[in-house]
Amino acid sequence: MDPRDTAPDSWEQEDDVEATIDGQLDSEFASLNVNAKPFVPNVNAVEFVPTFVVKAHSENLNSVVAVEKISTTEVSQSAAPVENGDSEMTTEEPWDQKEAEPNDEEPGGGSYGDRGPSVAATTEETAPETMEEEEETPAPKVPPTQPDAPKKEHINVVFIGHVDAGKSTIGGQIMYLTGMVDKRTLEKYEREAKEKNRETWYLSWALDTNQEERDKGKTVEVGRAYFETDKKHFTILDAPGHKSFVPNMIGGASQADLAVLVISARKGEFETGFEKGGQTREHAMLAKTAGVKHLIVLVNKMDDPTVNWSLERYEECKEKLVPFLKKVGFNPKKDIYFMPCSGLTGANLKEPTDMCSWYTGLPFISHLDSLPTFSRSSDGPVRLPIVDKYKDMGTVILGKLESGSISKAQQLVMMPNRHVVELLSLLSDDVETDDAGPGENLKLRLKGIEEEEILPGFILCNAENLCHSGRTFDAQIVIIEHKSIICPGYNAVLHIHTCIEEVQITALICLVDKKTGDKSKTRPRFVKQDQVCIARLRTAGTICLETFKDFPQMGRFTLRDEGKTIAIGKVLKLVAERD
Repeated sequence: MDPRDTAPDSWEQEDDVEATIDGQLDSEFASLNVNAKPFVPNVNAVEFVPTFVVKAHSENLNSVVAVEKISTTEVSQSAAPVENGDSEMTTEEPWDQKEAEPNDEEPGGGSYGDRGPSVAATTEETAPETMEEEEETPAPKVPPTQPDAPKKEHINVVFIGHVDAGKSTIGGQIMYLTGMVDKRTLEKYEREAKEKNRETWYLSWALDTNQEERDKGKTVEVGRAYFETDKKHFTILDAPGHKSFVPNMIGGASQADLAVLVISARKGEFETGFEKGGQTREHAMLAKTAGVKHLIVLVNKMDDPTVNWSLERYEECKEKLVPFLKKVGFNPKKDIYFMPCSGLTGANLKEPTDMCSWYTGLPFISHLDSLPTFSRSSDGPVRLPIVDKYKDMGTVILGKLESGSISKAQQLVMMPNRHVVELLSLLSDDVETDDAGPGENLKLRLKGIEEEEILPGFILCNAENLCHSGRTFDAQIVIIEHKSIICPGYNAVLHIHTCIEEVQITALICLVDKKTGDKSKTRPRFVKQDQVCIARLRTAGTICLETFKDFPQMGRFTLRDEGKTIAIGKVLKLVAERD
């Protein structure tokens, strides 16, 4: 097979080979005797096999003869022996140089592209090692201001809303506008999306990375990405809108500080998202339960022909949403902020748009930047609920540090199993750090525990202050949506921080009056929709939880059954196990 057809394993090796030859030639030319007799090869000598190509051996010998005849200057200008010698290198060399000069972003990753082949000679020993390291941790595109990075406040933003409201597209557009996804990648997505007749979906592919999500255009897992503004560092959590994947969405919302509810202004789409079975209502309620204090409502698809940036439609969506959000517990004056935008064109995300003269507020990214800072306790006890885990040269876990601060080589305890683990390394948004404060999304590599021994919902604590774990607790519950009555013995699925566990209501203790907060004297026999009660719950396995009073992030929960959210609640007290 012609070596011309086979691409080398990595361009870097190619560079090395070429560089070593140039180096050898240069040293030879300095002491080249131009008037020497023509060189006659010794046919019986031991065969010399160059490292790169065995096949081109005979041609190499010819090329050596050629070298003798060519004058020194000519050789140094054009690598003639290489030309008639090794066919593989000729196809390679112009390509490498051509790529390296005009374009910094080499397909193989940044740092090598800028160097070009010339420096490779000096770094020929180190190059293969660095390559190997590069492969293990794909270097993320880090914004240039890295030394000051930790000073920026970390904020997690979750995008929620009905299926097809445009959450992933807005996320992709924001990443493009803040320079986290380069134009070339987006053009590639656009081409691929066009081939599948899905050209309006290409922006969402920046967040919907796996094949199933792209084919159906529906997010399944919670996508993660990050971008930075002048003052803050944001992590985007792109939650799935489809009702089958609500459990994933709850996991995403439990890590967020701020929720962006995306609704579609297109005729018919807003209505379906908001009706009884739509996800707009459910998501807003779940976000509130997950502890999201601030809600931004993005009215998306304003560029649609049926809407055409009309103020009437925008106000109509707003009027329908406000009473509902109020009922869930958001304060319309303080917690909610409405803004129109278009995810596909990017209008009003970074720059204000001329199409929409009636909107006078800041565009989306500037608004995020101007939000007040969140109060977090960095000196509190360490609490890191685990969202996900996998094996990668040891055990790696993902999660958001809710309180406290951790550092490399620290000893922590994994609850509820009480495993003592050691932190080998910390990655905050894919950038390695030595310590981390509350609110950061972390990847931790642990020592002293196997990946199989961890479940999502476990919590990392410091040994001095362990979190509470147990199976029985008393909680105040609000029944949101349930067709019949709920009696003791009712089973549901409990979602508390990142933990999902089966739970049974073992006893109803009392009803609570919604307006006055008074508790009933007698035990209720049942509760029904829209009532508030205090009940005793018992989970199937041991879980980690805290009372709402001590630690709100780990003391609020939702109960779900048959794919619907039935109740939201908060933990009032933990009941000790009776043996």
